[in-house]
Amino acid sequence: MCDTVVALRNSTADGSVIFAKNSDRDPNEAHHLLLVPAATHETGSQVQCTYIKIPQVNQTNSVLLAKPFWIWGAEMGCNEYGVVIGNEAIFSKEPALKQPGLIGMDFLRLALERASTADEALRVMIELLEIYNQSGNCGFAHPSYYHNSYLIADREEAWVFETVGKRWAAEKVNDIRSISNELTIRNEADMISPDLKDYAIQQGWCHENEEFDFSRCYSDFIYTKFSNAHNRQACTLNSAQANKGKITVKTMMEVLRSHADSKGTSGAIDRPVMGADVCNHAGFGPIRISQSTGSLVVQVKPDGMAVWFTGTSAPCTSVFKPVWIDAGLPSDAPNPKGTFDEYSLWWKHELLHREVIKDHTTRLFVYSAERDQLENRFIELVEQSSNLPAEERLAISKQCYAEAFSATEKWTDEVSKTPIKNKNRFYYAWTWQRFNQEAKLPALS
Repeated sequence: MCDTVVALRNSTADGSVIFAKNSDRDPNEAHHLLLVPAATHETGSQVQCTYIKIPQVNQTNSVLLAKPFWIWGAEMGCNEYGVVIGNEAIFSKEPALKQPGLIGMDFLRLALERASTADEALRVMIELLEIYNQSGNCGFAHPSYYHNSYLIADREEAWVFETVGKRWAAEKVNDIRSISNELTIRNEADMISPDLKDYAIQQGWCHENEEFDFSRCYSDFIYTKFSNAHNRQACTLNSAQANKGKITVKTMMEVLRSHADSKGTSGAIDRPVMGADVCNHAGFGPIRISQSTGSLVVQVKPDGMAVWFTGTSAPCTSVFKPVWIDAGLPSDAPNPKGTFDEYSLWWKHELLHREVIKDHTTRLFVYSAERDQLENRFIELVEQSSNLPAEERLAISKQCYAEAFSATEKWTDEVSKTPIKNKNRFYYAWTWQRFNQEAKLPALS
């Protein structure tokens, strides 16, 4: 389960484009930040994606990716030209293919590497989709097969691109738009694949004489319903629209931290089986298996771009930290894996996150105000440094990461010593105990 939202220049406080996404994956599926430099490739060479090789292009862009550690592609990322993309799992009446092929996250990385505008990225993905289709396991702890939707943005515009197999629909964004784990394009598509309606008629999903509704015709009811996608998409859209004309980077960070439903009502994170939030915490049972394992906010201006990663799970427990694609990543720590690593930022933060959720209501407030103060100071630093040389901006990024790492250690100690006042439901506590055992996570309290 994931959520992605964008606000175009006519909706933000400073006239920039601001993009935000939570990546929801298996709880122990560590998130990896990867910077791939621009490169020239020999004619006839191939690129190894997650499962298959395809022909490489002669020139690829520099890309900054946030990805599950074991996959070649990415859930979200941006490139040197200010193109930003996030993807969502989509479930349809049309079964997803299972043989190894290109998966949705591969399409995302390929588009970022090959396109310099949102429109170009859309056309790259359409071309690849029509050649290769989409197929293959996308799950880490358990097999998962699905179709994909995307939110694609650049400095000037954005597109929603939703796919079912080789078929697709695309809608140009006017101001604010969000997507979740459902097909959201109805009868307002700006472009569709040639046989999209005809195929739905052949399958008996719609009739010749009625107005074509992509979402209604192609959506699978069960997975779409139980993912709580409609409520989550409404929550991100409503939250952003409530701030239209005033949206900032901080606004988008708070949207990603939301535990409210479309009506603004927050539920307990330890509810037993049903429900999923924008800031998602995994729970008991086959439905609540996803955890927000990484979060991204990108601010794209005409003269530059600032990227904010948590690099850690659960944005409500995390600090967003700045990175510049032309300056480089602030850390050369080894890539995280599916088990605990004390040198990994992602796993170091899991000690804090998993202590917090033992009593989310009480323990988060031990440090949330301090987290906000730290993050606000980072935002001020970035605003003051946009015209600095790359090496100076990298130094700022390193400083922010070091401060966040130190604060995380301090908060972990404070939270683990805070008495639990609201004990989690048995099945929720048991489920996280199992996740911790599988991750070989050391116990703190």
